[in-house]
Amino acid sequence: MSELDQKINEHFSGLVVRKDLVKIVKGNAIVPTYVLEYLLGQYCATSEEASIKTGIETVKEILRKHYVHRNEAGLVKSIIKEKGRHKVIDKISVDLNDAAGTYEASFSNLGIRRVLVAADTIKKHPKLLVSGVWCIAELEYENIDDPKACPWVMESIKPIQLSHFDLDGYLAARKKFTTDEWIDLLMQSIGFNPELFGKRSKLFQLVRLIPYCERNYNLIELGPKGTGKSHIYSEFSPHGILISGGEVTVPKLFVNNSNGKLGLVGYWDAVAFDEFAGKKKKPNKALVDIMKNYMANKTFSRGVETLGAEASMVFVGNTQNPLPYMLKHTDLFDELPEVYHDSAFLDRLHFYIPGWEVDIIRGEMFSDGYGFVVDYLAEILRTMRTHDFSLFYSEHFPLLSDISTRDRDAITKTFSGLMKILFPHQEATKEEIEEVLKFAIEGRKRIKDQLMRIDPTYEHVKFGYKDRGQDKTTLVKTLEEQQYPQYYYQGNNAPDNKPEVPESPSVITFPVVEVKEEVLKEKHLVFQENQRGISYDKLFGPYLKGVRQLTITDPYIRIFFQARNMMEFLETVVKYKSEDDVVDVHLITVEDEFKGDAQKNFLQQMQMSVQAAGVRFSWEFNNTGSAHARHIVTDNGWKILLDRGLDIFQHYDMNETFSINNRMQEFRGCKAFEATFLPVKD
Repeated sequence: MSELDQKINEHFSGLVVRKDLVKIVKGNAIVPTYVLEYLLGQYCATSEEASIKTGIETVKEILRKHYVHRNEAGLVKSIIKEKGRHKVIDKISVDLNDAAGTYEASFSNLGIRRVLVAADTIKKHPKLLVSGVWCIAELEYENIDDPKACPWVMESIKPIQLSHFDLDGYLAARKKFTTDEWIDLLMQSIGFNPELFGKRSKLFQLVRLIPYCERNYNLIELGPKGTGKSHIYSEFSPHGILISGGEVTVPKLFVNNSNGKLGLVGYWDAVAFDEFAGKKKKPNKALVDIMKNYMANKTFSRGVETLGAEASMVFVGNTQNPLPYMLKHTDLFDELPEVYHDSAFLDRLHFYIPGWEVDIIRGEMFSDGYGFVVDYLAEILRTMRTHDFSLFYSEHFPLLSDISTRDRDAITKTFSGLMKILFPHQEATKEEIEEVLKFAIEGRKRIKDQLMRIDPTYEHVKFGYKDRGQDKTTLVKTLEEQQYPQYYYQGNNAPDNKPEVPESPSVITFPVVEVKEEVLKEKHLVFQENQRGISYDKLFGPYLKGVRQLTITDPYIRIFFQARNMMEFLETVVKYKSEDDVVDVHLITVEDEFKGDAQKNFLQQMQMSVQAAGVRFSWEFNNTGSAHARHIVTDNGWKILLDRGLDIFQHYDMNETFSINNRMQEFRGCKAFEATFLPVKD
């Protein structure tokens, strides 16, 4: 186990499982992750390998004997009849039989209906009345003479979810972890390998959890297919439900006026709409109007009566066009159906997750480390709904007066949700509070800037905050605003309305388009995580023209992806040299302690490959520690300082031949890094 996994098992013993076990036990069972992890939590919540193996076999046996596959429903019913009673794992929903005055259960996979349920059971588990709950139920079969009567009798029912937990113990254990360790634990808990995500990307994944811990939170995520937008709402928690965006009615979502039956918002913590985008869709306008009121006021009308609920709303959908196209020709909400492409509806959203920044899910991204049993984390998040962390920032960072009440509410709700997830023990540094606040502001600003395109009545707003300690004002920009300023500023957000206050007096935020400049000058560039449009050609190319000799110092040219970075840098050298010139490129790096032979093989292959292109590539190993700094020195008078060396790109699938990210650097998201270009005096 890694050091983090050891620490996780030490402080959360019995509450965590190895995340790769879900795949091992799932087989062909079409069952949510939280159901499987509930069982794993009963038998595999340990770090002892022997106990894990025994537990896996136990869980497999339980699923084999008790999980109902639809195609084996007849066999299971026969077993119940012959044995007299049998436990089943199935999704159970309950309806009230008005005529008989009884509650009757339906078993989704088993295919039986009208099973009598005691009223006390409904009082304990009211969600059975809405869309169904996964349960472990014990069924009996009784031979009866009345052909109209149901022969099935439910002796017991237990929803698959945690019955209790120790909040104080959770908060005490949180104090044992650094912020980065805690974020990685949460990433592993939702099934991802944190090593393959940058800090910003991790936060986007965790924002998806806010609807579970923040009441009446309205979240939207639009982006390319395959980024895992709906997984958190379909598999993660027994307190959330995922429905198709076009398959919901007013009675189902809010209330049925004919019988007074409360809808989904009255029973679930998070109601997510899948496949929400699609211009050709024709949602019910009456539903949209009620939804607007609910999202703004937390209430909805049932005839003359007004009801309230706490369910958060989540909208996820796919975009068809790339980000620059949307910014130039349409807006970031353009894919929505017409009735939702409405400023009054969109203004009620609290945060926009930019799905184009979220990686498409690949097999290597899943974790085999330890994380919370998701049901345990789901109960923690649900308990945190009663807490309010929304004003923790105000002591240090008051928001600018430009920000309206609705914008302010959106920012504080996102801030509160993230603080509950990251700092439930309420111990965060001023710098950490500022980071969360900026992130929350950006998510709301992304919405407001698009509203100014859609509806000209919206006025420009300065999104930012003040630092009481330093009497400094900081304005927040979205990443796409910095990356594509030539497309971003339109309507009321045009350049003449841009605020004059710099984001920071000491740091120049670098828009990619300026890399094309040919005038060489001293400069310091700052790149944000997930920024795209960056390449070695744009970054280094102008400074490599006319170079005859250069030295690159980077201690991390060891394993395959680092060697590939080096090869792509050599390709840039080839592009910017004259055909009749020879350029000497010398690498100073550190020999890998365990894979030195493979490292030398990579370097030798590069050496032979680029020789024909007029580049003499050489290297030396410096293991004394003096090669720790990362920089490039050229014989034409420049030194380029790189805090990450050549490792500026996020992980991408290098084995996927037909991936544009693989073929072109401009389409890869980058890591957060800085580059300083300094003239070197002779």
